[in-house]
Amino acid sequence: MLTLPPLSLYIHIPWCVQKCPYCDFNSHGQNGELPQQQYVDALLADLANDCSYIQGRKLHSIFIGGGTPSLFDASQIKRLLDGVREQIPFKEDIEITMEANPGTLEHDDFADYRAAGVTRLSIGVQSFSSDKLNLLGRIHDKNEAEVAAMKAKQANYNSFNLDLMHGLPNQSFDEAMSDIETAAALNPPHLSWYQLTIEPNTLFHSKPPQLPDDEDLWHIYEQGQKRLAELGYQQYEISAYAKPGYQCQHNLNYWQFGDYLGIGCGAHGKITIEAEQRIYRTVKIKHPKGYLAASDYLFEKTEVAEEDRPLEYLMNRLRLMSPIPKQEFEERTGLASTLLDKGMLQAQQKGLLLVEDQHWRLTSKGNMFVNEILSQFCD
Repeated sequence: MLTLPPLSLYIHIPWCVQKCPYCDFNSHGQNGELPQQQYVDALLADLANDCSYIQGRKLHSIFIGGGTPSLFDASQIKRLLDGVREQIPFKEDIEITMEANPGTLEHDDFADYRAAGVTRLSIGVQSFSSDKLNLLGRIHDKNEAEVAAMKAKQANYNSFNLDLMHGLPNQSFDEAMSDIETAAALNPPHLSWYQLTIEPNTLFHSKPPQLPDDEDLWHIYEQGQKRLAELGYQQYEISAYAKPGYQCQHNLNYWQFGDYLGIGCGAHGKITIEAEQRIYRTVKIKHPKGYLAASDYLFEKTEVAEEDRPLEYLMNRLRLMSPIPKQEFEERTGLASTLLDKGMLQAQQKGLLLVEDQHWRLTSKGNMFVNEILSQFCD
């Protein structure tokens, strides 16, 4: 039987200074003054339209992503968060993350965003190499990235994350390891470390850069994981590493197939309706002009059919390194865990996981071949 999971909120702010050549997110280069007040008004109206999905829950976490949310004034972020709180009660220990880029933050305003209610920053560093930053279209330099991290610590956030990429154009092994060492020296409680991928509808897709070959990529990944562990960062998700107690609660709720409202241009949501025993996914109007002109912000709402729930759950849950509770599967999908018995047994026979009384537990091999596990459930 479906039971209500924790409820999170994703807020999308779509503008950035310029579009990066690798980015396939719904983001738009800034052209003139941003309609900050109008957009915050629209976000709060969008949320009001979704209030029936709350179903008595308190808000578990908020993530303000983009684009570059730090282009908005701290006063507008405070107005936004205050308006959200008026519509949905917050849990006492709510985590509120805001993405920020070193090249767009007025660093003296870190404290203002903290005072506005943000408890956690996610800073898009990507690399500490000047030539790599230029190739990626980033507008900051190494010094600005280091200053941003130091200012985040000084502003007394509960936590902050540094985003790092590896497998960058012409990146050597030593350059990739140097980025890890530089980031770790800044002592962030959380690191996101992931490989650059070339996505459709990006400049890199139409004009591909020269990336390291597969052997070099594997060497970087293998040794990078080892070094991060030596530095005290525990890998808890495919591309996320944290000091003990500093895992991102918002992303954990995503990967555990929790619920989240999505407001803002092109924002996605996933909602459980307990009374109907149904799960829905929502998508909001994508383009800022259409979104700002709308009174109904919903672009699409689709039901996740029962037969699709096992694969959808596993596609999310297998990103995490922790054991998968059978009870969690039943509560989040409304289905009996025995539906997975055949596929999980086949995966166990291939050495990819262990089937236990209360859990499924991936082996080290299984962590490397998640798609092979998922293939057992694609029929």
